[in-house]
Amino acid sequence: MSRLDSFAVYDRIKHTRMIPVFYNADPDTACRVVRACYDGGVRVFEFTNRGDFADEVFTVLRKYTAEECPGLALGIGSVVDAPTASAYIQHGADFIVGPLFNPEVARVCNRRGIPYSPGCGTVSEIGYAQEAGCSICKVFPGDVLGPKFVKGIMAPMPWSRIMVTGGVEPTEDNLSAWFKAGAYCVGMGSKLFPKERIEACDWQYITDKCRETLDIISKYIAP
Repeated sequence: MSRLDSFAVYDRIKHTRMIPVFYNADPDTACRVVRACYDGGVRVFEFTNRGDFADEVFTVLRKYTAEECPGLALGIGSVVDAPTASAYIQHGADFIVGPLFNPEVARVCNRRGIPYSPGCGTVSEIGYAQEAGCSICKVFPGDVLGPKFVKGIMAPMPWSRIMVTGGVEPTEDNLSAWFKAGAYCVGMGSKLFPKERIEACDWQYITDKCRETLDIISKYIAP
């Protein structure tokens, strides 16, 4: 079961506004990356369901973070159907993220009090997701849709909380564009975890980059 209720998860998102997105088939590497992010100030982390036996890696990660990163909300991403969501909730996922909106996933998550952020690419999809109880909707792929899409949503639907994922970069120019457009938070993957840094086990780089990124974001959000 989830260690945190939905209020605690949303509170962590509100205070950091950045969710690292990562997958690795090696449990030790996954644990080290999460710890490096945690040391850099990250309090919400999305491990993705993108490889064989990803659930086994997640189970190791869940147990590790419970002891070593007690303040972390650990969720699972790339979830497209209700059975997968149910399985990860049983494994202790604090939240569920998907590349698409599936009402059946929303139903499962609502029943268990688990936040669900579905991927949406149109205003109508965001509206349907909000009707299904999704407090934060993921705009995906962000690099295709762009900041103008987010700005366009916020004009007629200012209550929307948008998480942009896909192409988000840990730079001032990129982050400022998203937050000025009205993004509530961002999900960040490969740009935060360069392959060569992972292969070199350069965990300090990840810690420093997370800290730097959170400092940039803090300039563009209300306290």
